[in-house]
Amino acid sequence: MACFLASLGLNVACAQGSMPVTTENYEVDIFKTKSGKTVKFHALVHASIRMEYDGKEIEIDPVTKLGNKTINYSAMPKADYIFVTHEHGDHFDKEAIKQLTGDKTQLITNKRCADMLGYGNIMSNGQQSTFSDISVEAVPAYNTTEGRTQFHPKGRDNGYILTIDGLRIYIAGDTEDIPEMQGIKDIDIAFMPCNQPYTMTAEQLVKAARTVKPKVLFPYHYGQTDVKGTPSLLKDDGIDVRIRHYE
Repeated sequence: MACFLASLGLNVACAQGSMPVTTENYEVDIFKTKSGKTVKFHALVHASIRMEYDGKEIEIDPVTKLGNKTINYSAMPKADYIFVTHEHGDHFDKEAIKQLTGDKTQLITNKRCADMLGYGNIMSNGQQSTFSDISVEAVPAYNTTEGRTQFHPKGRDNGYILTIDGLRIYIAGDTEDIPEMQGIKDIDIAFMPCNQPYTMTAEQLVKAARTVKPKVLFPYHYGQTDVKGTPSLLKDDGIDVRIRHYE
């Protein structure tokens, strides 16, 4: 059967269809880069994502424990790159970073977390850097709704756009549907939060997805917020919405 995503112009591992692979109780989605290399996304917990690419390990906001879920990072390979969006305990965990850090690990984070750790490659909103074969842009992530701006004030926290061999991945971090999303283009895969009162409502998530227009959308960081209706709301927008069990 022809892969649905081929119609979207995205080169993915069609053998998996639209269903995830389950490995060690984590759902895994497999994509292909421009030159045919494999990128695997492991849905760990909440906002924690493990990525594998061309023998490299990339960790996004690793945390060892959240609710009744525990992640044993010491059983995983050391990270080549660790990205941290901001300081909150469901994104920033010194123990997880310690377990994942090896001789060649590079930590990329905002200034606040680098100050708390005493080290790290600091990126600010709007800054671009290249780490080996990964291009990174730090983008804004903040609250706009009155009464919520204290959770994630503008200018402090990061989202990230990773470009890996032509594959563009948007990690939104903790944010609402901010105006800066209008400048985020050509995204293949997007991870967007939907968790009240801290990030987006379900309605804001749909609006943000229609603004960014990723080929594939993973709602994440959704806590008790119901995101099950998102695929049907975006079915006519050409966006493949994948709900994974991060919580």
